[in-house]
Amino acid sequence: MAARWLVKDSDAQAVDALAAALSIRRPAAAVLCARGFQDAESARRFLDPSLEDLYDPAGLAGIDLALDRLRRAIAGGEKILIYGDYDVDGTTSVVILKRAIELAGGTPEFHVPNRLKDGYGMRAEVVEDAAAKGVSLIISVDTGIRAAAVVRRAAELGIDVIITDHHLPEAELPPALAVLNPNRPDCAYPEKNLCGVGVAFKLVQGLLGGLNWPPAKLRHVLESFLKLVAIGTVADVVPLTGENRIIVKHGLAGLRDVRNPGLRALLDVAGFTGASVPTAGQVAFRIAPRMNAAGRMATANDVIELFLTEDPDRARTLAGQLDALNAERQKAEAEILAAILDECGRVPVDDKNAALVFAGEGWHRGVLGIVASRIVERFHRPVFVLSQSAEEGLAQGSGRSIHGFHLLEALEAMPELFLKFGGHMYAAGLTMGSASLEQFRGRFQEFAAARLTPADFVARLEIDASISLDEISEQSVSEIASLGPFGCGNPLPVFAALDVEVAGPAVVWKEKHLRVPLRQGRRTVWMKAWNFAARAAEFQQGAHVDAAFTLEEDDYSAANGYPNWAATLRDVRPAGYSNSLSADSKHTKSASSL
Repeated sequence: MAARWLVKDSDAQAVDALAAALSIRRPAAAVLCARGFQDAESARRFLDPSLEDLYDPAGLAGIDLALDRLRRAIAGGEKILIYGDYDVDGTTSVVILKRAIELAGGTPEFHVPNRLKDGYGMRAEVVEDAAAKGVSLIISVDTGIRAAAVVRRAAELGIDVIITDHHLPEAELPPALAVLNPNRPDCAYPEKNLCGVGVAFKLVQGLLGGLNWPPAKLRHVLESFLKLVAIGTVADVVPLTGENRIIVKHGLAGLRDVRNPGLRALLDVAGFTGASVPTAGQVAFRIAPRMNAAGRMATANDVIELFLTEDPDRARTLAGQLDALNAERQKAEAEILAAILDECGRVPVDDKNAALVFAGEGWHRGVLGIVASRIVERFHRPVFVLSQSAEEGLAQGSGRSIHGFHLLEALEAMPELFLKFGGHMYAAGLTMGSASLEQFRGRFQEFAAARLTPADFVARLEIDASISLDEISEQSVSEIASLGPFGCGNPLPVFAALDVEVAGPAVVWKEKHLRVPLRQGRRTVWMKAWNFAARAAEFQQGAHVDAAFTLEEDDYSAANGYPNWAATLRDVRPAGYSNSLSADSKHTKSASSL
């Protein structure tokens, strides 16, 4: 079924007024208005967020207790263990907190679980091993908010625990010495969308801010940390708004000057050599997957060592290993995806399938979440992808969801089926006995069918503004780029050009892509159309269509003598086609980035 366009309504006079006040062109002004920045002052703050606008970490509930205990541990030479997670958010959290404690005079160790052997979360045996080694303080990062039993075990062994996490807590907080989580009910901290490394950075801010350093030194050190904090924030797919926008905008800007050997080696292996700086989108698709590959395919310790080593040769070796692991990850992902799509070819997905569960013997557990995301993109309904082990009698895996369907609530409605589970609205993981698989498939389908309708299975494409092709220029694209960093909560703007003419034959590129000339009045714009080859018939020369597209700066194009920007088609429909929604429709939902 064709995507349903959600066209945002913006007042033309308001757009013109904002464009005049900011001295910018209409396309960028229209996006600002569509996203709630209709007055010049709020728009200026959005366009140029300041580090001074970062919130005081003192606003986090429990941080005074955490800082007091951490400072006493450092002063007393106590053994400190940082307990992290294996994804990008967790590993970057470990690195910045370890570095900060070292700057403050401490010598912390760290532990990151093995995804395949240990699974997610804190484990009692790790705490017991830490106690045997004389650890007296454990600080969790990006984990721990649902680890009450482990925290109680630590207390029995005489270990204090400070939890820093961002995941949703249970009704009762773990009995830790301090729990830093902006989502705990009694926390008044204004930014609720920090990821794990964002919360860890708040603790770092508080710790280093108490060292009586000159302000210039403190700012310099915190800015250096923001490079990794930005990468972790983008990778964890939290909204790039509010404080997260400040963190990511400044952190990515800092990647122009990278002195850490590991970060430099990682950027190089991902293709960002010299002065080339990745965008948030490139971090998400080229940097983060290489970091995540270690935790998915082997051990995340390599990522942490990469950023801690001072040896450039060792850094290059580790970065190369991550690159190789990422290639393995891509191969495993492609094999599982192909098996699932083959199954869907034999048993097609239709409106009776409100939710999907796929399972296979021996599927690599490290890539199941990625595969689930790919299936959601294709079929636009909640999905779980599980790996079965006949030897262990278990099914383990990950789920992903669509807007408006709470995945964790679905699991909480049938907890007796699982050995363990956890997650949030859009992503979750579970372990169950294989004997429960069919019951889970039926109950998950029943739960989803009671809450979703066929309309929910139709992809929605949010259109920020309708513009004419003659409004596209080098300057207008540059102004659109200034609205970044783009990602969750602040997606790359999508524009619609209505009733444009296909000016010539579409050019097939690499068998599956197209380049399409679209004309409006006297202006013709060539647009890239990724994976549109199967839709080539929609671009008959002379046909009139509505085109949804994005505009981005394009260094590759500029280097080859073409304009320094590119237009990319997101969708096309016959001119005047009515399968759209207005912004005030009762069906309005935030569109997924499809």
